[in-house]
Amino acid sequence: MRISLLAAVPLSLALLSVHPLTASHAPALHASILHAHPLLAQEAPSPGAPPPATDAPGPAAEDIDTQTLNINVNLVNLYFSARDKDGFITNLAKSDCVVAEDKVPQTIKNFTQEEKLPLTIGILLDTSGSQQHVLPLEQESTATFLRDVLTPKDEAFLISFDINIDLLADYTNRASEISRALNKATINTGATYGSVTGNAPPRGTLLFDAVYLAAHDKLAQEAGRKVLVLMTDGGDQGSQETLKSATEAAQKANVIIYVILIADRQLQFSVGAPVGDRDMDKLTSDTGGRVINVGHDGRKLEDALNQIKDELRTQYLLSYIPTNAKADGTFRKIYLNCGKLNIQTRSGYYAISASDAGN
Repeated sequence: MRISLLAAVPLSLALLSVHPLTASHAPALHASILHAHPLLAQEAPSPGAPPPATDAPGPAAEDIDTQTLNINVNLVNLYFSARDKDGFITNLAKSDCVVAEDKVPQTIKNFTQEEKLPLTIGILLDTSGSQQHVLPLEQESTATFLRDVLTPKDEAFLISFDINIDLLADYTNRASEISRALNKATINTGATYGSVTGNAPPRGTLLFDAVYLAAHDKLAQEAGRKVLVLMTDGGDQGSQETLKSATEAAQKANVIIYVILIADRQLQFSVGAPVGDRDMDKLTSDTGGRVINVGHDGRKLEDALNQIKDELRTQYLLSYIPTNAKADGTFRKIYLNCGKLNIQTRSGYYAISASDAGN
C-alpha cells in the first residue's frame, strides 16, 4: 500500500535559501525534501463535513469496485456529508442525489458510505509564538483523537510549522508514535514577528507553505480518503506559497482540510500577529472541510476533534465519469444536490492527466 518512512525527516524551509522556489513552486525541490512516495492513483475531488452526528444506522453499501476507483484516472471521486437540523444523515441512496459538473448533469456510477475506507490523516501543528499557552492542550487532545480514529489500515503523519517546517513523524498507523512526536514539539519564537528593528519582513508562521508541502509532497500520491487537520491561529507570515496555491495543491491531491482555530487571542492581539479566519474559511470550504473555532478552551478543542471524527464516520463517496473527458488541467466546478439536505463537499477539482499527477 504505502511506503512507510518511520524516521522523522527534517523539512526546514531554510533549504529554500539555497534552492529558492520558482513560480511553478519547485515541485522537484518539494519532492526531494519530503521523499515523496510512488504514485498510487490519480483521483479527483474529496470533501469533508459539518457538526453534531446522529446515531442513525448506516445504509448497506452498494456495489463498488474500490480497485477501479484507485486506478481509473477518468473517475471523479467526491466525498461528502449530508445533514439536516438534527444531525448527519446516514441512509442516503444513489437515487437521492444528483450531481453536475460545470452545470452539466453527470451519471453517478458508484455511491457508498465510506466509514471503513482506509484513511490518511496529516496533522499540521502550529508551533509559532501565538501557540505557546495552548500547545499542551493540542498535544493531549490530538493524541486522544488519533487513538480513537486510527485503525490498522489507516495512517497518519505529523508536521509542525513556525519559521521552519518539520516532519516530526512520518506515515504510521501507531497512534503512540505520533503521540511521542507530539510531546517533542516545542514553540519556536525565533523571528516570529520580523527583525528587532522592524525593517525585515515578518517570517514567523509558514502556514501556506506547510499546507502546500503536506498536500503536494505527501498526500498527492496516496489513494483513498485524505484529510489534513490544522491546529493554528490561522495567521500566515512569510510563506512563499499563497492561499490560492495551497488550496490548489489540496484540491489536486483530493484532500479535505479541517482547521481548528486555537490560540491565546489576548497574547496574539497584544503582539499584533495576524488572524487569518477569513483565509481559513476559504481554504476549508474549497476543499470540503470546515473551520472550528475553539479559542483557547481545552474542552472545546476535544469537542472539535470529536466532531471531525464523527464526520469522517458518516461520509459518502460518490463517483462519476465526467462527460468532459479532456485532461486539460482546468478547474471543474461541482454541484451536488440531495434534496433539502445540507451538503458539505469540495467546490470542484482539477482535470489533470495521469502524467501530470506527480508534478
